Amino acid sequence: MGEGMSLSSTDVTVYNIIREIIGQKTIDDFSKVILIPDPLSSFGETGVSRAHLSISLFLTLYADLLERVPHAKKYFDRKLEDEKSITFDHGAVRTVLSDRTGTLPAGEESLTRILKALGYFHNHTYPLEKLKMTGRSYTQADFPELIPQYFVSEFHPEKVGDADFEKAVIDVVELSVDPLSEQTLEDIEYLLENKSLPRDRCSEFLANCASAFQRQQPVAKLDDSKLLLTHAQEMAWIATEGNAFNHATDRVKNLNSTVDEENELGMPMKETIEVSKTGRVLQTAYKADPIERPFTDKNGNIIQVDVPGSFFEFIERKIDPETDKLDLQFDASNATGIFKMTEGDH
Repeated sequence: MGEGMSLSSTDVTVYNIIREIIGQKTIDDFSKVILIPDPLSSFGETGVSRAHLSISLFLTLYADLLERVPHAKKYFDRKLEDEKSITFDHGAVRTVLSDRTGTLPAGEESLTRILKALGYFHNHTYPLEKLKMTGRSYTQADFPELIPQYFVSEFHPEKVGDADFEKAVIDVVELSVDPLSEQTLEDIEYLLENKSLPRDRCSEFLANCASAFQRQQPVAKLDDSKLLLTHAQEMAWIATEGNAFNHATDRVKNLNSTVDEENELGMPMKETIEVSKTGRVLQTAYKADPIERPFTDKNGNIIQVDVPGSFFEFIERKIDPETDKLDLQFDASNATGIFKMTEGDH
């Protein structure tokens, strides 16, 4: 088990406040596999801290990913059967920076307004030039090494330099709808001021926040999606998956050993391991699982098409000798390589 982490009872606060969202069976399984920061393994008081809420939201989003990504579920089920654990490192999400996103705040703001209320701060920025994107890491201030980070990326349509492409992007996102209720927006303000939330508000708050990590725009037109694919597969992915978890990540002690084990089991592993310039951050992943998604054809009919969905990632982090702490940074080259997992077959 990771230092400062342990398995927790199903009755602790982080599970109690999402019981109605993800269900008792999922919580029973999670309690046997997923490591929770020791400081958050208490039952909590009337006011639930932003750190407790942070873990609970991540668990909710992970539960959703398991429903969409069969190979991530196989990995989890194997850990459950073998009585082994998972240490969450980060989750990744994609957004579009455009001034035509309906009532949804543009770009990362649609999600970072939630993360900031949960105590996350902008840690580093990573230009992803080849992808026409910018990535930013967000780290939880209370327990930075123990609570999983978020890697939030913004796609920049104008960097493609194609007017038809930009029109297709607008066609996809301009009717986006903000999923957050007035009550949730008030709760965000309360959290920012008090760093905790009354217990009776937590479940509804987390359910509404989790809905922000979904697709907020209508079903895409098939012709628009085909045009997006010609220039940016990442934008085509956003057209069907929206702001859903692109991937979640298990922090492992020895990535090479993990890769050998996964390959022996015939899992759909990336062919190579991405290594940061510092040599301290190593990453690889499963290839994205295909998922059936609806599109609108030229006649306005809904058709179903298989597209790349989300995936599951593995990361090994080494100690930074200058700080004697775990290196929590990411790497632009690593991220670019990992993002290719959603290219798949369209």
